[in-house]
Amino acid sequence: MPESFLPQHGSYRHLRVYHVAEAIYDLTYHFVHTFLPKGDRTVDQMVQAARSGKQNIAEGNQAAVTSAETELKLTNVAKASLEELCLDYEDYLRVRGLAQWDEGHPRYASVRSYSTSREFEASYAELLPRLSDEELANLCLTLIHQAIYMLHRLMLRQQERFVQEGGIRERMTRVRMANRNYQRNQNTPSNQNTPSPPSLPESPESP
Repeated sequence: MPESFLPQHGSYRHLRVYHVAEAIYDLTYHFVHTFLPKGDRTVDQMVQAARSGKQNIAEGNQAAVTSAETELKLTNVAKASLEELCLDYEDYLRVRGLAQWDEGHPRYASVRSYSTSREFEASYAELLPRLSDEELANLCLTLIHQAIYMLHRLMLRQQERFVQEGGIRERMTRVRMANRNYQRNQNTPSNQNTPSPPSLPESPESP
């Protein structure tokens, strides 16, 4: 039988970038409700940007079954949302005179190492009450930079897959043609030759 035109696709929950984006949402929700004044418009903006990053990764992954274009578009929306959130954290630190832990800062290497460890996903919720606004903002910035990088790489893979396999319409056309060929072969009579009946022996020649 011909192959299906719907590609096999893994769950977004198996993507590391989704788990990083989920952590960014959790940390951001805590950050804005702890360190920003109630009623500040930035609260909703930052929560929505963090949510958009997480949700569009999931929606893009699910859309990939029928639309490579939608998958790529939503992945880019996720990346853009996290870039917006990155600016919000940078603004928070700058206007309050707090340090942004860039490369070269004494705590840069340690927070980067922690954020990529297996320990992080299991322990960050317990760590929240002990973090200052500067510490939490820089942890979020570190995670956002990681997520943006992973989303960029993900978009490159999506683009490569589209170039190699095409979109849903091209796959449907290929499968339709394969199905026609399959049906044609099923309906074609066998080309094997029918065996000839045995012939009578020739009469012996007269003397």
